[in-house]
Amino acid sequence: MTSNLTLGAAVTARGFGWRHASRTRPALAGVDLDIAPGDRILLTGDSGSGKSTLLAALAGVLGDDEDGERQGSLCVDAPTVGLVLQDPDSQVISSRVGDDVAFGCENIGIDPADIWPRVTRALDLVGLDLPLDHPTAHLSGGQKQRLALAGVIAMGATLILLDEPTANLDPHGEREVVAAVDRVLTETGATLVVVEHRHDLWTPVVDRILRLDGGIAEIGTADLPGPADLPPARSPGGPALLAAHDLVTQFGPPRNLHLPQGASTVITGRNGAGKSTLALTLAGLLPPRSGTLELSGDLRQGLRPPPHRWRSAALARRIGTVFQDPEHQFVARTVAEEMAVGPKVMKLPERPAQRRIDELLERLRLTHLLQANPFTLSGGEKRRLSVATALVAAPTLLILDEPTFGQDPATFRELVLLLRELTDDGVTVASVTHDPGFIAALGDHHVEVA
Repeated sequence: MTSNLTLGAAVTARGFGWRHASRTRPALAGVDLDIAPGDRILLTGDSGSGKSTLLAALAGVLGDDEDGERQGSLCVDAPTVGLVLQDPDSQVISSRVGDDVAFGCENIGIDPADIWPRVTRALDLVGLDLPLDHPTAHLSGGQKQRLALAGVIAMGATLILLDEPTANLDPHGEREVVAAVDRVLTETGATLVVVEHRHDLWTPVVDRILRLDGGIAEIGTADLPGPADLPPARSPGGPALLAAHDLVTQFGPPRNLHLPQGASTVITGRNGAGKSTLALTLAGLLPPRSGTLELSGDLRQGLRPPPHRWRSAALARRIGTVFQDPEHQFVARTVAEEMAVGPKVMKLPERPAQRRIDELLERLRLTHLLQANPFTLSGGEKRRLSVATALVAAPTLLILDEPTFGQDPATFRELVLLLRELTDDGVTVASVTHDPGFIAALGDHHVEVA
């Protein structure tokens, strides 16, 4: 095998647009695009501007006429296109590293004699120095993203599409993935289109920046939005709303921590350290293996058992949870119905609940999506909807897992300010996050998970 596994692809679009079948407004419209072989493109734009839809179009996975309506023309001169998504876990297929990388090659009918040399070369390119039989379950988030990239490279993808590939990674994992992509492009000459709100990670690697805003236009680094101007975190002064003593969750060692009442706590740590498992245990959605959770009277509100034994309606009134994957908590056909689920289950008074719903939808820029299917929203819109559904019940404690992924600077700021208003009103907030801007603004108290 030669050192160059691929040759770059070209893309041309004229007046391209797409409208999901369940929407009245198009997700994309009037896109004129020229990408030359070997171009490295950073694709930016507000949350909901159609970035992920454009990537899906380039990857050929938008669907047929039953799924939506296409306008204009789009030509992708690429025999093989590779798409890497933002959720590392959703892309792992096999239980062993080698089999996972080989899967795509087998799917497109590559000669079996060529597959394993391709697998070995791809793993080397992305810097995964692991045995082929290494369990994929033992990989960190950054390693899983590089594994997905290796699968794309082994297939010989001439167009590599990355949809916020570092969204849920710790700083070390972010650097690993960006460096791996740079190595791959230098070695193969493949064309890159990467969607990312963390522009600073990718500007040293790309050579063009395109912004989606109705149509599409090329911009310079000076035109990229700067970090949100937000007040710094505060010092928590209240007692603990919840405290964990020698708490052993389904993953990790015994942990001792507390969440100060009426303050914002950030929970940080490397990918794979057990942050999400800890958050779900604190939220009463997973039972602890051992140890104790001490809850204040304000949180218990008369209930004596531990949170994981509370009925769902009682739990939702006291503790709201936003999962790392927003789709895991969607159950309705439209945004409007999704927002109404919690109030109906908890039998909340209809008019106050509707006022609360309207306020949240307005604050989080979701009002225009009332009749949209939640699963057709952009990643950032799905995240904001999941936050809104958790806030409808006005819980005493709100626990969020990676609340800011997929957010443009404007929606990031609005989300941070909304969470700060909650703490000002006495709500306790705890967030699993890697986002340095979020930590600076809402890290009143810091829990590091080792």
